[in-house]
Amino acid sequence: MPASRAVAALFAFSLFGIQAQAAELKVVSTTAFKGVLEELGPQFEKTTENKVSFAFAPTVVIKTQIEQGAAFDVAVLTSAVNDGLAAAGKIVPDSGKTVARAGMGVAVANGAAKPDLSTVDAFKQALLNAKSIGFNGQGASRAGFEALFAKLGMTDVLAPKIKLLQTGAPEGVARGEVELGLGPVSEIIPTPGVQVAGFLPAEIQSYLVLTAAISASSKEAAAAQNFIKFLTAPSALPVLTAKGMDQG
Repeated sequence: MPASRAVAALFAFSLFGIQAQAAELKVVSTTAFKGVLEELGPQFEKTTENKVSFAFAPTVVIKTQIEQGAAFDVAVLTSAVNDGLAAAGKIVPDSGKTVARAGMGVAVANGAAKPDLSTVDAFKQALLNAKSIGFNGQGASRAGFEALFAKLGMTDVLAPKIKLLQTGAPEGVARGEVELGLGPVSEIIPTPGVQVAGFLPAEIQSYLVLTAAISASSKEAAAAQNFIKFLTAPSALPVLTAKGMDQG
């Protein structure tokens, strides 16, 4: 065989091998990580030639779907939920890796005045001044906000203006359902029609610690592991920062 044909055959074989090994990953994720995955996903595909599809929903919704047998390869959820799914046999034990910390913040509509959030007292006043306040009724952050209101002694006074939203807080603000939306800043940044008023003051700030873990029934475990490595690599940090998160 002439050298040129041999080289061409070797190239074709190599390309075929890459295509044959290309994986198709299904990633389920909390909406708090949506903006990051939508940017890093195409980068991973370009780098590896694997394909990735995403499904986003509040953590509790995805948890229920997984418990009911939904198929997936990687789950990006709060660490506590992924730990529980691992104990239930739905996730490979010890496969979870921390991919991000998402801090809580306040969303207001574009063009609206941003309330002062520089101190705890200023934050409390912003809540008192607001006509309505909303957060995701199914989101992982709900319990944290309800605990915060209790800590601040504001549960009863805020009750009439609190609305539990069926979507993320930023969407509720964008649709005019509430004046202030409380939730992960990473959800506020990519939402059209809203702006970040600010993070919660440091003294009362809380974080969603997100981990990525591999499904116990995944047929693409190696590719799933590579995807998680991609999310935790130093090269992912600029994207996380731009979305209001850090690598923890």
